Amino acid sequence: MAKRIQKILQEKQGTGRVTVNGWVRTRRDTGSFSFLEINDGSCLANLQVIADGSLANYDEEITRLSAGCSVIVTGDLQESPAKGQDVELQAASVEVVGWADPETYPLQKKRHSLEFLRSISHLRPRTNALGAVTRVRSRLAFAVNCFFQERDFVQVHTPIITTSDCEGAGEMFQVAATGEKKDTPFFGSAAGLTVSGQLQAEVYAQAMGQVYTFGPTFRAENSNTSRHLAEFWMIEPEMAFCDLECNMELATELLKYVLQDVLLSCKEDLALFDTFIEKGLVQKLQGVVDKKFVHLTYSDAVEELQNADTNFEYPVEWGVDLQSEHERYLTEQVYKSPVIVTDYPASIKPFYMRVSDDGKTVAAMDILVPGIGEIVGGSQREERLDVLERRMEDAGVDKQEYDWYLDLRRYGTVPHAGFGLGFERLVQFATGMSNIREVIPFPRTPGFAPC
Repeated sequence: MAKRIQKILQEKQGTGRVTVNGWVRTRRDTGSFSFLEINDGSCLANLQVIADGSLANYDEEITRLSAGCSVIVTGDLQESPAKGQDVELQAASVEVVGWADPETYPLQKKRHSLEFLRSISHLRPRTNALGAVTRVRSRLAFAVNCFFQERDFVQVHTPIITTSDCEGAGEMFQVAATGEKKDTPFFGSAAGLTVSGQLQAEVYAQAMGQVYTFGPTFRAENSNTSRHLAEFWMIEPEMAFCDLECNMELATELLKYVLQDVLLSCKEDLALFDTFIEKGLVQKLQGVVDKKFVHLTYSDAVEELQNADTNFEYPVEWGVDLQSEHERYLTEQVYKSPVIVTDYPASIKPFYMRVSDDGKTVAAMDILVPGIGEIVGGSQREERLDVLERRMEDAGVDKQEYDWYLDLRRYGTVPHAGFGLGFERLVQFATGMSNIREVIPFPRTPGFAPC
């Protein structure tokens, strides 16, 4: 509540009569008055309210208040003699707006497991941990938009419903109207929920120079792990006249910018995570801001992993994609730093990535961070029409269906590049939460879609 109280104090130029809205966290009775801990969600700290027994509704209402009740308190702010708080509110009136039955209200004054809180997703934002996650997530989203706007990027809202499978994996949710017949689809052809806004972002990048998307994406992947969601948010910039080097530079700048911002703006919330979720979190985040990222080719990474004195669950060999255990080993054990891996085998990457001169690799890059593994994935796009067409043929992509995409190479093609940053993984990294379901307000996973 401190943020809003500070605004009130600034407006009144000191202490004085104020009105505060919020929810009761605890009530403690002492003699002829009660101490109420009130929180309005604006920050982690509560405001202590002193309710005197002389208040008209003291016996009938105030002494019945319990966790979860909503109140409007009017009173005088005064300096607090108690440790850990600058001010407290001497109540002149306490209006009870909504009651919460203490016998059935699930959130009592004790620590609840994150698994339990997931089962009551409509109430979990009221807890310290999930409230803090929400504030950090909000600040990160603000910082992302500031970063791109300060650099004259244009935000583009790419479609949620699309006929293009950007990744070519086929793991799309199909979209159809009720009663739709297969021979007369609503959109004229089969459509699904987008897995990426990249291809459409390329359209606008080749008209406006540099653009970014920031929106929901979907994967119909039947995976029930702590790293996967069926609905999640992606940040996807796309830049014309840009190669892999400038792509990596922008991605590095973005990570450092948003983490520096949250370190400055969310100190109280990050301290909570550092204490109860991940010891050393703040130091880890500051390390990403301060350190120079290690650059490593895929071939060098494979060699490093093959020489490792570790038994990996998944064997490492050239031509096989790196797994999370490999990525975390490189960042946490070998380099103790974020790592950028480049030049992946063309055989394991999508058709749109630019083929290198060796014919075996593509101009791709992943940024790996400790605790998470891959947090950014991007590439220079294939701008050469003939090469792109061959890649599409090899991948079994219908060129007629993507004729509009090929037009971008027929008419004024330029080198261009972009990347995708999974927003939930960014929030995970910034909060230390081990399960991705804790960092999105309403997680959607196989068999689970509350609210």
